[in-house]
Amino acid sequence: MTTEGARASGRGVRGDLFDPDCPTRQLLDRIGTKWTSMAVKTLAHAAPDEVRFAELRRRMPGVSQKMLSVTLRSLTRDGLVSRRVEPTVPPRVFYRLTQLGLSLETALAGLRTWAEEHMAEIDRANEATDQEADAG
Repeated sequence: MTTEGARASGRGVRGDLFDPDCPTRQLLDRIGTKWTSMAVKTLAHAAPDEVRFAELRRRMPGVSQKMLSVTLRSLTRDGLVSRRVEPTVPPRVFYRLTQLGLSLETALAGLRTWAEEHMAEIDRANEATDQEADAG
C-alpha cells in the first residue's frame, strides 16, 4: 500500500526521510524550530496542567504573539497539543501536551541537552571557519 493509500485508510505508516515525497520532511521542519522546542518544553513542565496563551508567551522570552500562535496552531494540528477555549469575553484559551506531545518532549530534551553541552565546541568551529575565510 502506498503512503497516500495508507493515510487515507487511517493505517499508520512509518515515514522515510530519504523519500522526497514523504511528509516526514515537513514534520521535521515543523518540530525542529526553536519555538516548537521551547513551547513543548514549557508545556511539559506544566504537565498535566494546562497553560494559558499569555502565560506561555511570558515563559518563552523573545517569542512574538504571532509566532507563538502559529507554533501552537501547528502543534495542535499535528496532535501534539490540545487546545481548550472557555467562551468568555475575551475567550480564555488553554493548552496542554497530548500523550504524543509528551513523547516528543523526550526526544527534544535529548537534542536540547546535546546543543547546550556542545555549544562551546560549535562556537570554536565557527570562529575557526570565519578566521580561515577572512585569511583566504
